[in-house]
Amino acid sequence: NRGLMLVGEPGTAKTMLSELLSAAISGVSTNTIQGTAGTTEDMIKYSWNYALLLAKGPSREALVPAPLYVGMERGILTRFEEITRTPAEIQDSLISVLSDKVLNVPELGDEGFLFAKPGFNVIGTANTRDKGVNEMSAALKRRFNIVVLPAPESLEAEMEIVKSRVAQLSGSLDLNAKLPKEEVVEKVCTIFRELRKGATLDGKQKLKSTSGVLSTAEAISLLAGSMALAGSFGDGTITDYDLAAGLQGAVVKDDSKDQNVWEEYLENIMKKRGAKWLSLYEECKELNR
Repeated sequence: NRGLMLVGEPGTAKTMLSELLSAAISGVSTNTIQGTAGTTEDMIKYSWNYALLLAKGPSREALVPAPLYVGMERGILTRFEEITRTPAEIQDSLISVLSDKVLNVPELGDEGFLFAKPGFNVIGTANTRDKGVNEMSAALKRRFNIVVLPAPESLEAEMEIVKSRVAQLSGSLDLNAKLPKEEVVEKVCTIFRELRKGATLDGKQKLKSTSGVLSTAEAISLLAGSMALAGSFGDGTITDYDLAAGLQGAVVKDDSKDQNVWEEYLENIMKKRGAKWLSLYEECKELNR
């Protein structure tokens, strides 16, 4: 009887998992609410065709179903993305729907009660980076089974995810480039994990973290972008220049602090790792200038 809430850092595949679950269970994954600070109740439940409303008055014909109404009417899952970004009153409007599986349209009088068909429920996603923005109430949390999606525990696990997904993207996007070598994937994942955790992998040296998340999904995107550069402007093999261009964009976001963090990482960590990292260091240093 309870919905499902997927919680985790950005890039931990919450959206992808909710899409796959919806497609597998309901045969459709597009019945979606995108939560924002501007999400209103009519965007999740229903609104009106005002031309018909003025001409004929309140009727089912004049009602425009929103994703929650559609899910209940058809007996399919409704996906609610970034639920903690929506105002508290929007979140609280879900409580009665999840409890009783009934949605009331007061304008339709006694005929305005929509009882959910079997198969209806809500899969929500919540970003831990948004914790405290619009914290979910205890009452709403009780209506969900909460599953926390962690970041990959080890470098090897993250590398396997990245290699697998990059190979899939390469085939679907026709990037016209060779898949990145093991050492290339290792370098990207190492940089991301160290800047993400604020420490080197061996734990011996503390680092400053960037304002961005540097998630596994971003590592996948970076390598796909590097392949696109190599395929379009090179010989199809990722070079350190291609990698440096992707790293610069991924690590240094809008925050000027990120530039300083990246420069410190280059000088204090990457430069001291020897010949294996020297070429990448030089390309990153040149782009930083």
